Amino acid sequence: MDRIAVLTSGGDAPGMNACIRAVVRTALNNKMDIYGVERGYAGLVNGEITRLGTRSVSDMIHKGGTFLKTARCPEFKDIEVQRKAVESLSAYGIEGLVVIGGDGTFRGAKDLVDNFGIKVVGIPGTIDNDLSYTDYTVGFDTAVNTVLWAINNLRDTMHSHDRVCLLEVMGRHCGDIALYAGVAGGAEYVLVPEIPYDLDEISSKIKKSYLRGKTSNMIILAEGAGNRDEIASYIHQKSGMGVKVTNFGYIQRGGSPNMQDRILAAKFGYKAVELLRDDAESCAIGIIDNKIKTVPFSDVSKRKREFDKDLYEIAHVLSL
Repeated sequence: MDRIAVLTSGGDAPGMNACIRAVVRTALNNKMDIYGVERGYAGLVNGEITRLGTRSVSDMIHKGGTFLKTARCPEFKDIEVQRKAVESLSAYGIEGLVVIGGDGTFRGAKDLVDNFGIKVVGIPGTIDNDLSYTDYTVGFDTAVNTVLWAINNLRDTMHSHDRVCLLEVMGRHCGDIALYAGVAGGAEYVLVPEIPYDLDEISSKIKKSYLRGKTSNMIILAEGAGNRDEIASYIHQKSGMGVKVTNFGYIQRGGSPNMQDRILAAKFGYKAVELLRDDAESCAIGIIDNKIKTVPFSDVSKRKREFDKDLYEIAHVLSL
């Protein structure tokens, strides 16, 4: 294979630029032509394709977001829209494609593989860490550390004012950001969509902790685990403590990727090009037990994601 392309799709994540850089420079080292597709599948359909060189990715490894830009493309489910994407690849003589993104990105990749026989390698790039076939995704570790920074700052002001802080973080269906940040930040309560919780019990514990001299508490809420304002209002009514709500929002998506995500991006990008160079079967790349693995796209969505209940129990025990 002599000519490949790379795109980023769906939500951006810290480390995507580092991943693109690894793909580009590994391809060039293997004497392959490398192209960048702007704005994900939407850009692929519209032919927004540019040839990349080694200088194209200079000074990119430390930058958040994706210089290729990204976009949602729900219409890509239509096979005729997919056909336009394939025609764009053919027009540039592109034989293989690296896609960086999450579950939706991989569904699009699977369609290109199944419907048109395009060689595609998927790299998991999403802050949610919600892909079941891999232990970690590019961007997750940085996002958790960004939330951890917020927890540290919020604790200071909550302690000063004798208040409870409810910090909402991303995680519609996956509570990993809340869980990992909660454990690392010493949060008293972690609310995630995977585990039921009792607001009466939480309110009672907060009230009791206040009576024994603990005047501030930190609650980390994954966005899919409940309505932040309703939860805050209920806890205030039951405990009598003032509850301040902070929605961390898109801040956790951006920022310079940390060491963990840069290394992961380098390993994934290098492996993706290696697979295309060798004309291997289309697949998604992941990391399991600290080793790079490949999984067929057909198996990505079949695997049931397992929530780390042991870590959740640790969070509960250490919050006492």
